[in-house]
Amino acid sequence: MYSDSSIPRDFKTMREKMVETQIKARGVKDPRVLSALLKVERHRFVPEEFQSSAYSDQPLPIGEGQTISQPYIVALMTELLELKGTERVLEIGTGSGYQAAILAELAKEVYSIEIVESLANSAKKLLFDLGYKNIQVKVGDGYLGWPEASPFDAIIVTCAPDHIPKPLVDQLKEGGRMVLPVGTYSQELKKIVKRSGKIETTDVLPVIFVPMTGEGVKQKR
Repeated sequence: MYSDSSIPRDFKTMREKMVETQIKARGVKDPRVLSALLKVERHRFVPEEFQSSAYSDQPLPIGEGQTISQPYIVALMTELLELKGTERVLEIGTGSGYQAAILAELAKEVYSIEIVESLANSAKKLLFDLGYKNIQVKVGDGYLGWPEASPFDAIIVTCAPDHIPKPLVDQLKEGGRMVLPVGTYSQELKKIVKRSGKIETTDVLPVIFVPMTGEGVKQKR
């Protein structure tokens, strides 16, 4: 959706190394996902003082107590969504906007919710400046989803609730996929598929995400 021809060569090389050593080497195979990770410039989504570490194998702070996820986790979660290019995707936790940009390369429409207004506003501006026209960002309580834009073919949650939010299950299409971390001190990345109105859950691997916040998740505890 935009060209990286003006980006210094070292960032491009760092991005290529990230995909080879952190993503492909750990088993992510979807060529569309790999292509998106090569294209989207992760260094644009982190504060300037962390840009030299933008392609390292770690999460990085982005302000307001939030982080941009480790590249491998972004790749893995994205691959688990099984996107083909025609989907309407919901993201809970816009953060820096990096995951939304990856999704926008792979799906038709992306709807992203961020509870921290300053992060939502900065991500929205950055994504607009980068030329993404298929992403909508709003400030809101991610636990409640985006019912007026539902149903969704896929949902990705980049913060950890302590249980699977029912509103998100309700907004998932039949046959749709949801990927999210679940838990408090101990979290597990889960893949959910909705079949005949019920969910099939697969545990993927242990993870560490910032906790989901908002009134919705509090009321269900």
